[in-house]
Amino acid sequence: MALTLQHAMQPRLTTEDVARGRFVSGLRRFVLNDLAHDMRRAYDSRIAPAFEKANGRPPETSAEVHSAMRGDFAFNVYSSCRVQAQKMVWSAVRPVVARERGTIESAAAKVENGTSVSLDPDLAAPRNVSALDVHLMPGGYMGNPDYPLEAGAVYDQGLAIFSMGLMGRNLDDIGLSMAGYIRHAFPDFRPLSILDVGCTIGHNTLPWKRTYPEAEVHAIDVSAPGLAYGAARASMQGAEIHFHQMDAERLGFADQSFDIVFSSMFLHEVSKKTRAAFFREAHRVLRPGGLLLNMELPPNSQMGAFEGFYLDWDCYYNKEPYYKGFRDEDPRDLCTSGGFDPDKFLQFVVPSVGIYGEEAVRAAAQADHHDVNRETTGRLAEGVQWFGFGAWKGN
Repeated sequence: MALTLQHAMQPRLTTEDVARGRFVSGLRRFVLNDLAHDMRRAYDSRIAPAFEKANGRPPETSAEVHSAMRGDFAFNVYSSCRVQAQKMVWSAVRPVVARERGTIESAAAKVENGTSVSLDPDLAAPRNVSALDVHLMPGGYMGNPDYPLEAGAVYDQGLAIFSMGLMGRNLDDIGLSMAGYIRHAFPDFRPLSILDVGCTIGHNTLPWKRTYPEAEVHAIDVSAPGLAYGAARASMQGAEIHFHQMDAERLGFADQSFDIVFSSMFLHEVSKKTRAAFFREAHRVLRPGGLLLNMELPPNSQMGAFEGFYLDWDCYYNKEPYYKGFRDEDPRDLCTSGGFDPDKFLQFVVPSVGIYGEEAVRAAAQADHHDVNRETTGRLAEGVQWFGFGAWKGN
């Protein structure tokens, strides 16, 4: 069943809107579970054995699995259905957002509750944002200049269908799970200032304010449409968040301004150059004893060859060109290159709080090991678990 968002920016849905959303969400569930399992069986039964017969060894990398799978019937069916289902997500929500424009714009005009948004008209969005229909979403994060809130609203509504209910009632499961893990794992850590980088519409920003209500929370992105929509979205949920249009390569904050710098599903959408600059900037703006935390896709080095191939699929077929490049990098090296002490590196796998519950998050926070190489890690399917990594800044 498709998720209906529980915040006041949710537009009115007709019976046809709901039915269409449920169908697309159900199709995605079928693709990402049933067809994905069929593809895995095809790999185990004929693709991997054929590769081993030809090469004297099984496939060792995600790229080798991808090469071997291409042209196979199971792979072709899975990929074709998944691409079409992805396009159908946006086709299902764009007419709703267009029809409900007046309602959305009226709601967005009422940003209050201490929430603020600061846009920079002189900031040019990088081409990976301005010229790329990322996730096959028409217009990407910039959308229609004649309807500035469209991109944020389409992303919000589309992600609800896309995620099949796995990202929480307001698409905040990642933020809730990550913040909950940190609260349980480090109970004496009391952050008073938090920065979310690459926040999109702020759906994973709000959980940090709820987890640490005394903290001042800021969120940045280069997309003005997403920020304007996100500020209204946060305001109507009673969350005091300060949104800024800003580039992660040049954070407009003073040295040692924050106790936490957080990102979610951000690093795989930017270039290697931008990633490196972000880690340096994160180190600069963190206070001594502060935490850099990234929720991301697990690295290929810690995944089996097939699991890595499965996650890397988006790089080739979902207009996410930096996806595999990021997953081929080493998380510890990324932190160390940004100025963090390698001995202060951390990584973990936390179960989705919406699926497994708060006690499972608490148990994960008390565990002394984190098994990354599993089918549920980072994979938007039944039983999803989230991967986190980062580092503490030394005193």
